[in-house]
Amino acid sequence: MLYMVVETFTQGPRPVYARAARRGRMLPPGLVYVNSWVDERRLDRCFQLMETHDPSLFDEWITKWSDLVGFEIIP
Repeated sequence: MLYMVVETFTQGPRPVYARAARRGRMLPPGLVYVNSWVDERRLDRCFQLMETHDPSLFDEWITKWSDLVGFEIIP
């Protein structure tokens, strides 16, 4: 199943991209990144298209980012 993930950068984009450069997306097996784009007007949101058969995998992934990002997961 596909999901739209709306990420809001709570401390701006710099710390998010720094962590991603060091550690990658840190996705658990079974949670697949499809595509993403950033709100270029404000640079404070990212929209990601993700795929999984187990939506509970989002919980594991979110815990790795929740100090920097707020999440809205839309099936």
